[in-house]
Amino acid sequence: MHSVQIITLGCKVNQYESASFRTGFEKAGWTAGGEHPADLIVINTCAVTAKAGAQSRQAIRQALRHSPEARLIVTGCYAEAAAATIADMPELADRSFTIVGNSDKHLLVQTALQDGDLPERLMGDIMAATEITRLPVGRFGARTRAFLRVQDGCDSYCSYCIVPFTRGPSRSLPADEVVRQAAIFAAAGHKEIVVTGIHLGYYGRDLVGGPPLPGLLDRLSAALPEIRFRISSLEPIEIDERLLELVAARPNLMPHLHIPLQSGDDEILSRMNRRYTVARFAKVIALCRQYLPDAAIGIDVLAGFPGETEAHFTRTRSFLEGLDWTYLHVFPYSDRPGTEAATFRGKVAKQDKSRRVAELMALGEQKKLAFYRRQLGRRLPILVETQRTGDGLLRGFTDNYVPVVIAGEDALMDTIVMVELQHLENTILRGEVCQG
Repeated sequence: MHSVQIITLGCKVNQYESASFRTGFEKAGWTAGGEHPADLIVINTCAVTAKAGAQSRQAIRQALRHSPEARLIVTGCYAEAAAATIADMPELADRSFTIVGNSDKHLLVQTALQDGDLPERLMGDIMAATEITRLPVGRFGARTRAFLRVQDGCDSYCSYCIVPFTRGPSRSLPADEVVRQAAIFAAAGHKEIVVTGIHLGYYGRDLVGGPPLPGLLDRLSAALPEIRFRISSLEPIEIDERLLELVAARPNLMPHLHIPLQSGDDEILSRMNRRYTVARFAKVIALCRQYLPDAAIGIDVLAGFPGETEAHFTRTRSFLEGLDWTYLHVFPYSDRPGTEAATFRGKVAKQDKSRRVAELMALGEQKKLAFYRRQLGRRLPILVETQRTGDGLLRGFTDNYVPVVIAGEDALMDTIVMVELQHLENTILRGEVCQG
């Protein structure tokens, strides 16, 4: 029996695509995973930052040390952006390998299964892609929640971002196919589905007569009322009253939004080619709180963008201090060759970027703990994970994305239970299962 090791870096879309690869190999009788050296290694790479590119190269080296005789397939955004760099790696000299572009991921499994030597490259023109690749998934591994990719590509071209060049134009999966895949996940036992895409808010724009994202969520949540649906990331200009009214009305649409900000200064936002102002962002957060007062709201911020002065950074920090949000993802800016921002002057020194990141992360911890404290005493449903903590407790997430630990039997794993949130210990909420 042949074996394959699938290594995934980066976003939820990559994780969905890797789950599809696994489904295809297992249907062909292969085993996926395991501790022994594999016959084939598939590495699904990421290129969103310079660090992600370096991690992708490191993953190739480590996998080949683990399975020195294996054939190798490298795919994903770093493969799309840096195919020549990968091909020139010394570790790949005199070795069979294939680089598969993002527009050809649907051909990856059948290519790997063919007899004889693999082609060195299988790469179409990602910028000419007009349809989303069909990548069905049987089950999303052993996870309690599954990721459902409904959209690929991006047309925004933020000045710092390489993703539009590695993922191509926005393409959407027709709603009928989305609902079918969600039903497959439900039948496989997944209790929660995260609806995701490269630029999720663009969903439906390329479909003739297709619904926009709120229409898709309306259909999904009505078709599968027993499944919890969580929305991944949405741009602030894509959040409106129709969406928020729907989330507030449907108990199986989780009160959880992730909204990238990137900077709290209008001048920097303009240089980033972001299409909103800080005033518009603040109105969106206020609207979210109007409809979803207890929702978790996550925010992304990019620190040290070229030209970001101390005054710009101070305005960003002050702006964030005045908003009602839950958690913060902070990233230091890094040049991506091929993007507009890579040519900008005014690079921020590494030590200044590190300090700004640290300050924002500290603010994020303060806001998160304040949100957690507001949850004490509430009774909320949690989806219990299938692994215990190091000290033997069960863990899970509330509908509004608060991590909770509880005492309980294994029978509670992979079920949704009502829990009263009782104590906050350091950064962990402890709860007790409600009886009756």
